[in-house]
Amino acid sequence: MNSSRKPSNPHLQRNFSSERGAFIALNQEIFAELLTFVDFAEKFTIGFVEINFPPDAEILVEALKTNPDCRDIQFVTLSFSDANLRFIRDEIVKILPTIEIEPNKKLVLIVQGLEKSIGVYGEYPPVLQDLNFVRDAYKRTVPHPILFILPDYALTRLAKFAPDFWAWQSGMFRFQTPQVTKDHAIHETQNTERIINRLEPPEKQERIDLLHRLLMEYNPTGHQPIGENLRNCSNILHQLGIAYLSKREPIKAKEYLEEAEKIANEFPDSRFHAEILNTLGDSYSQQRQFDTAITYYQKSLSISQQLQNPRGEIAALFKLGSAYLDLRQFTQAKTFYQQCLEIEQQIGERYSSASIYHNLGRVAQDLREFEEARRNYQLALAIKIKYGDRYSQAVTYHQLGIVAQELREFEEARHNYQQTLAINIEFGDRYSQASTYHQLGRVAQELREFEEAQRNYQQALAITIEFGDHYNQAKIYHQLGRVAQDLEEFEEARRNYQQALAINIEFGDRYSQALTYHELGRVAQNLREFDEAQRNYQQALAIKIEFGDRYSQASTYHNLGILAQELREFEEAQRSYQQALAIKIEFGDRYSQASTYGQLGTLAEAEENYAEARVHLQTALEIFVEYKDEYSGAIAREALERLPE
Repeated sequence: MNSSRKPSNPHLQRNFSSERGAFIALNQEIFAELLTFVDFAEKFTIGFVEINFPPDAEILVEALKTNPDCRDIQFVTLSFSDANLRFIRDEIVKILPTIEIEPNKKLVLIVQGLEKSIGVYGEYPPVLQDLNFVRDAYKRTVPHPILFILPDYALTRLAKFAPDFWAWQSGMFRFQTPQVTKDHAIHETQNTERIINRLEPPEKQERIDLLHRLLMEYNPTGHQPIGENLRNCSNILHQLGIAYLSKREPIKAKEYLEEAEKIANEFPDSRFHAEILNTLGDSYSQQRQFDTAITYYQKSLSISQQLQNPRGEIAALFKLGSAYLDLRQFTQAKTFYQQCLEIEQQIGERYSSASIYHNLGRVAQDLREFEEARRNYQLALAIKIKYGDRYSQAVTYHQLGIVAQELREFEEARHNYQQTLAINIEFGDRYSQASTYHQLGRVAQELREFEEAQRNYQQALAITIEFGDHYNQAKIYHQLGRVAQDLEEFEEARRNYQQALAINIEFGDRYSQALTYHELGRVAQNLREFDEAQRNYQQALAIKIEFGDRYSQASTYHNLGILAQELREFEEAQRSYQQALAIKIEFGDRYSQASTYGQLGTLAEAEENYAEARVHLQTALEIFVEYKDEYSGAIAREALERLPE
């Protein structure tokens, strides 16, 4: 909170006289009423002023201060921009003694910014609860007239949640917004130079606030919009949906998008309707309700096909591919992406093929077809370079880093991640840096550079916290758990895994829970809590089977084998290791086979079958040497050396 006699907005100062003249001319009658109010108001008197945009509020304040009829009035602006403000009267009481009242002048307080703490939605804002509760104390502690300047939506909430305070008003002054202010606001919301996902949290919130103010212009409280105002409402509601999705608030986004879709359905512009349906689908995808999302994408696709709008078809097909990719239905995902490519080739749309090749790379990557993934990413990168799209090259370098990492080409992976990071820093995209720091942490962890890994994870975590991205914090807590586990700090590991699990449960991400249950099993096993370990492994396995993720079942069968071996249930251990090995061979994951051959070797050793132990351990050693894994190779060599001749 701060109090100030605020200077005019620099943008407005350039045309301040003309814009002030236009504003007063548009609102001449209501301005005259306000002048009369401040002239006659004495002691504690409340006036509410409805102005939807801060630049217009500044014009009004300046007009009041410079009006000859107000020469005997001292206006002091109190700006309350803290969204967590609760006790506004206490803040005003603190400020009053610091104000030097000019001789022979009446003090009138102007309160601005209160809409931040009033908010747009949600029940009973604390600031309004307190405002209503301490209403009677204002007469005694704030003996001056007060003008509350607020937008339409904030006044509506004040009347609803602080009805006693609202009833004490002595004046209500609704100012119209000049067209130049509306035009400027529309320009700001349609400015695509920096898409909303790349905005810092304060800028993102400013964009949302601006959209809400615009919405009040075209859909004011108590009025039913018609004609062009109705169309503008639909567009603003759509933009609000996109904005809330960028904040990972899909339920709130869905509310605005459903309103937008209802309006758009009444207009002949079906292309816009198709766009809204796609975004509605995104709101369900973000909640991991992919079947519902697919329904909306299919509706959008049908509209674009009826309109013979190939670009609309591509947009819907791409989203369908992404939904099936999230469902791990890779064949279906690939089919939709290939359909996108076919249409793009028909219309000669080479540039947008980059995003399709990129996602085909993701499909191949999830199928562990790493060379195919790399080819697709390289195709995507080449197109982006050809068209000079440096910013979007970052995400493809990032994926190339993941492919290199999976192939244990760690220096190549690190090189790609560093390129990604450099581009994101160059374009000021701080949010996207989080995922790259996360991957750099994983590279460092694979190289057993645990301090470096921890530093990168902490950087990633700090950014996701800064941007309020609670969902993506889960995977970082998961990796911090793995670092703690590698350092044998098992209780710390468990704490991090529990945080990751809680977030994934909160967001309904059942698939990701499997990875964390698996690691919680490992922690319990290390702490010799074998029943707990078994429960966690079985939960992980059940989820992986449920989602058809055959490949990652191997790691859980492998660990169930280790658990059975520790309990000297050797037949069960053998069965689990063989299941793990069969899956790894099926998916061509030669490197991971080494760890299972190693365990089969130690199992044979425990059964005193030394010849079999030697065969398995030698196989493990050869694979570790092939993949230049010196650390694991040394463990296998040591196990071989302790076998009796």
